[in-house]
Amino acid sequence: MKDVLITKPIIPDDTPQIEEVFYQSWIKTYPNQKVGITAEDIEELFKDRAQRIANRLNHLTALPSNEIFLVAKKDGVVIGICRIIVHKNYNQVQSIYILPEYQGLGVGTALWSQACKFSDPSKETIVHVATYNKQAIDFYKELGFIDTGKRFTEERHRMPKSGVLIPEMEMCRNATSVQ
Repeated sequence: MKDVLITKPIIPDDTPQIEEVFYQSWIKTYPNQKVGITAEDIEELFKDRAQRIANRLNHLTALPSNEIFLVAKKDGVVIGICRIIVHKNYNQVQSIYILPEYQGLGVGTALWSQACKFSDPSKETIVHVATYNKQAIDFYKELGFIDTGKRFTEERHRMPKSGVLIPEMEMCRNATSVQ
């Protein structure tokens, strides 16, 4: 996408906008009637915005050396984020979230391209995706990720109202793939 700026490090004033990207992405993506996750679950997760912003700022100002957090901005407004962690044996895409109105325009791909400069090309890269998030699954497939067949849930993704856990899958991009 033209006129999108990918930046690092994070400017503290960006933190509320970063949190808004998370919120807007989650409210669009994760409610799912079949699975039992409701919009109320997501609203409950994000209800204490001030605390979430403070926690996010604390994390972003003390990132470990094996982690990068990138933001995509258009006209000075944060429209997307990407967080990559380089572990001992693999790279992990922790998150790529784009404001809904900017999805499908190349912002995620631009973030991924910049993140690849930080990750270790000699290691495979994994990402965990909600099993019902077809848009994200297709996005990662376009980047060369494949479904490993691993399915799981994590307690940290238990919804506060319904008690439902987000069903996840693992996708992997081989180290030998062109980045």
